[in-house]
Amino acid sequence: MQAQNWTVPGAPVAGYLWPAQGEARGAVLLAHGFGEYAGRYATHYHGLIPALTAGGLSVYSYDQRGHGASAGRRAVVDLGLLVEDHLRAREALRSVGLPLFAFGHSMGGLIAAASASRDPRGLSGVILSSPALQVGADEPLWLRRLVPLVARAAPGLATARLATGGLSRLPAEVGAYEADEAVYRGGVPALSVASMLRLSASLWDGYAGWRLPTLIVHGSADKITDPRGSRRFAGAIASVDKTYAEIEGGYHELLNDEPRDEVLALILNWLRERTPPQN
Repeated sequence: MQAQNWTVPGAPVAGYLWPAQGEARGAVLLAHGFGEYAGRYATHYHGLIPALTAGGLSVYSYDQRGHGASAGRRAVVDLGLLVEDHLRAREALRSVGLPLFAFGHSMGGLIAAASASRDPRGLSGVILSSPALQVGADEPLWLRRLVPLVARAAPGLATARLATGGLSRLPAEVGAYEADEAVYRGGVPALSVASMLRLSASLWDGYAGWRLPTLIVHGSADKITDPRGSRRFAGAIASVDKTYAEIEGGYHELLNDEPRDEVLALILNWLRERTPPQN
């Protein structure tokens, strides 16, 4: 599925637009996860982007700094800057004149949550897929205090690698991830870890004011991001329109995992109910 180029003003990122088929009912701003790139959601994730466009939703996305075709040292990112990029993208989409939904997966889920929490204006809803909302909860305090110091001295220092076997129970999907040369598969850089820890911890007090319609999906067997963070978030937000779906036995990339039909239908139905036809 061929994307059009799209520019995010003020952000050094490669942006993309997949237009809705027929009359657009709404728009989705998609934020990808750590190490990957926007186009994976067109070619993998059970055809999420083609399914959205077929349902009358235009999809906007971009490769995060240091990812895909965007500039920057590979995967060495300050999530604070990534949140600023997301806010810039949302500002650029104000002129589209359609209901706008933020979709974020994994690290992208944390970025979308931070962006929406900071400024909910212009958003009609948020979808968080296996979001990294609670980072480092099981790590000792001394290690969490050490990481920012290491990040200042050596921001690109590689820490532990992501365990690709935790992405999916489907060997073909894991193999496709491992064979994709556009995916970063090195150790997670210290700056990325430190800024993820800092951002995730800083947001909890503000979630009590969250009133946006929200869908959160997480697998109970996810070992890459913590489902306890999604449970906690679902309980913390004040929205009267919130759905938390925990997929029993689900791994990290739910749309690339065994329950992908169920999860895709859940996302599409949720959006369909909140995007009436345009007059």
